Amino acid sequence: MKLPDAAHFSTICIHAGQEPDPSTGAIITPLFQTSTYVQDELGRHKGYEYARTQNPTRFALEKNIAAIENGKAGFAFASGMAAIGAVATLLKSGDHVVVTANTYGGTFRLFDKVLTRYQLEFSYVDTSEPGLIEQAIRPNTKLLFVETPTNPVMKLTDLRRAAEIAHARDVKMVVDNTFASPYVQRPLDFGADIVVHSTTKYLNGHSDSIGGIVVAVHNDDIEWLRFIQNTEGAILSPMDSWLVLRGTKTLAVRMAQHNRNGLALAEFLAGHQKVRDVMYPGLPSHPQYELAKRQMNGFGGMLSFDVGNFEGARRVLNRVRLMALAESLGGVETLIGHPASMTHASVPPERRAAIGLTDSLIRISVGIEDAEDLIADLKQALD
Repeated sequence: MKLPDAAHFSTICIHAGQEPDPSTGAIITPLFQTSTYVQDELGRHKGYEYARTQNPTRFALEKNIAAIENGKAGFAFASGMAAIGAVATLLKSGDHVVVTANTYGGTFRLFDKVLTRYQLEFSYVDTSEPGLIEQAIRPNTKLLFVETPTNPVMKLTDLRRAAEIAHARDVKMVVDNTFASPYVQRPLDFGADIVVHSTTKYLNGHSDSIGGIVVAVHNDDIEWLRFIQNTEGAILSPMDSWLVLRGTKTLAVRMAQHNRNGLALAEFLAGHQKVRDVMYPGLPSHPQYELAKRQMNGFGGMLSFDVGNFEGARRVLNRVRLMALAESLGGVETLIGHPASMTHASVPPERRAAIGLTDSLIRISVGIEDAEDLIADLKQALD
């Protein structure tokens, strides 16, 4: 089963990296739940020796997502944070990293509380302003680490411009594409060198797996990431690989519905008298609406809104009935949360305030239910 050279996105999602099982003809990649492989004789095997190093189910997923992101190779890890940790091993003591200021709380915790212990330096800047990226780059800067849209205030970084700035100074650009998914944007097409995902989110899409992936295009990065994946051993399990493969088959149709529902809820909230501000790149009121139209395919299923005070936020969060009060995002069901006390609790209050993450901010991961039902749930909670 050979993909056409000019295969389109949905076809790539369904078929890339996957062939019918040669022994049975099974159209779905089998779950190879094994720790080791029998060798034909000493020094001769079938390409597999030990499952930390090689697993056919994981290999299929890595090829699949590399193709989806238009990259050269992918490496699957036990979580999104393990994937980011693997990328961080490209650095050496004394190196400097420029990071999107409104980065995910877990990423900030890894960088600020762990990696600084190894003489790595991090500067957090508003990467939506290209001039601030330029100002932050130093002679020892090795990486520009970008999230776009940001979690949860939904600021965008101009990927093409950021890549130009980074490459002019011999800096590699890494993009955490979890919030958008490859359906909405493919950073490698805009010049990024490495893309990371929490596969837990949109790639899996069913809230039943934890995982991460790194997709790279340069041979030196690929060789190192392959070495690190095997050496550190934080691999994605065969079962989780199989679950994410199931998820990517429906990525395109799911994301199309996430896009539609996200816009519908954002428009409803923007017209509600009890909502002070709505953060969603698909609204013309968003300060980077034109950029969103240029570099995104739709505007995604993530949005945030501010109700003015913490008590108001608490009431809404406790009164929703259909939406689930839970961390995480990207599943078929709608989740609602309070970033200041949940996903970004590890970020100091003063830093949260500086990036506009207030105690009255609510974040929604809009699922693929009927939009009318989701709007009705929000309406009764707000009213």
